[in-house]
Amino acid sequence: MKKLKVSLLAKVVIAIIGGVVFGQFLPASVARIFVTFNSLFGNFLSFAIPLIILGLVTPAIGELGKGAGKLLAITALIAYGSTLFSGFFTYFSCSAVFPNILPTNTALTAMDNPEKFMLQPYFVVAMPPLMDVMTALLLSFTIGLGLSYINGTVLHDSFTDFKEIITLLIKSVIIPLLPIHIFGIFLNMTVSGQVMTVIAMFLKVIIVIFILHVLLLVIQFCVAGSIAGKNPFRLLKNMLPAYATALGTQSSAATIPVTLAQTLKNGVRENIAIFVIPLCATIHLAGSTMKITACAMAVMLMSGLPVEFSNMAGFIMMLGITMVAAPGVPGGAIMAALGILQSMLGFNETLQALMIALYIAMDSFGTACNVTGDGAIAVVMNKIAGKMFDNMAASPAQRE
Repeated sequence: MKKLKVSLLAKVVIAIIGGVVFGQFLPASVARIFVTFNSLFGNFLSFAIPLIILGLVTPAIGELGKGAGKLLAITALIAYGSTLFSGFFTYFSCSAVFPNILPTNTALTAMDNPEKFMLQPYFVVAMPPLMDVMTALLLSFTIGLGLSYINGTVLHDSFTDFKEIITLLIKSVIIPLLPIHIFGIFLNMTVSGQVMTVIAMFLKVIIVIFILHVLLLVIQFCVAGSIAGKNPFRLLKNMLPAYATALGTQSSAATIPVTLAQTLKNGVRENIAIFVIPLCATIHLAGSTMKITACAMAVMLMSGLPVEFSNMAGFIMMLGITMVAAPGVPGGAIMAALGILQSMLGFNETLQALMIALYIAMDSFGTACNVTGDGAIAVVMNKIAGKMFDNMAASPAQRE
């Protein structure tokens, strides 16, 4: 008999419901067992975050230097610009909407002072990280850029192997334990009386982000259509099968064949589509950036943290670079973002857990937005590149 496979989203939903239900009657002595697990897992996650950044971001940046020269640079620049636009579009939209629909400052008081409101673990085991988050980011950028220029393969192969180790750590340890961690968080919040505020926040934030996703896709394809001289809504309609596929697979990489086929239907030349779509599946995460930015702002408003443009602007720009490490790893986008959430926005372990739960609840929608937007970039590149890709793909004799 085939074993029933439960998706990560389903596990998170079960964990949230279980935490709320069991929090109504579970004795505090038993609940503290899960709180102790949360403490251990949270400390381990803090230890692992710099390693995750180093293991994922370094080889991802190293790979960007290889490929088709100018076409690669232009595509990467447009993808990063689209990701930045998504982040700032989300910031200004949520700044206008969230204060009107979310309780601010006084809600989630337990998030700021957990020792006063929430259950405490039986014991704590310190797990100091090898380096701080900013050091890991700078080291990743430095080594990654160096790998993209040097001809040697030893260091590159070493970081590729290290990436496999980190990917295995995420898949085999962190992701399987996340539902238990989230269960413990919501169990503790139920005991402290904070849970209904959080549940209401979840629903409101999900609705806002879905609306923003639709608006973002319309904007992306209106820009692409104006540049290419094509009907933007027809372009977007042709990409809907890719959107639907991504909703089911929750993976940009797994959706590449469908994204590629639908991009060709939009009149993009095959050699350009074959280059742009797989590349953008790695470096263009406008939907994921939107989710993380909106969720971060919601959690900050609810917990009383200041939401200032100066902090958010730097966070969004850094997030656009960090997102390069995310595709192909389950929960990779939020995992890669935890470091800068902690270092730039001041998120503690509880707020990080809320971010993970919120993000996973909308994971498929973000992926669908990512891959559909890849089709818009392909249309733009088809117009910009002209015959450039043909010359690059031609044999040396043909070019002469």
